[in-house]
Amino acid sequence: MDSVLARTGRYIYAVPFGIFGLFHFMNAEAMSGMVPLPGGIFWIYLTGIALLGASVAIIIQQKIKLVALLLGILLAIFALSIHLPGILSAESEMAMQASMSNMLKDLALSGAAFFMSAVYSQDEADNVNSED
Repeated sequence: MDSVLARTGRYIYAVPFGIFGLFHFMNAEAMSGMVPLPGGIFWIYLTGIALLGASVAIIIQQKIKLVALLLGILLAIFALSIHLPGILSAESEMAMQASMSNMLKDLALSGAAFFMSAVYSQDEADNVNSED
């Protein structure tokens, strides 16, 4: 599955997660207020590490099935724990639309990660079967 199109798509999908991961380190204080758990800054740094790790793993094609599954779960958690409450508590139409856009973006990225996990798991099974 390493055609030029697949490789390009993998890079286009993975590189922004690496950049988002870096942003978590560069803006940790500002982001910590969005975390709905105690120890906000810890979660920001942990998320930054997870996003950077996912980006690298997808680019170098290591453990993509697992990494994409975990990334999909992480993004779904963001959509439900950060953006959905933002929609429900929005004080203006503009704030509600911004939260809705972010929730839909994270859900779409989550779905793409789940799809990537499924595709790579199938490819791994195909590789095993073709070696027999």
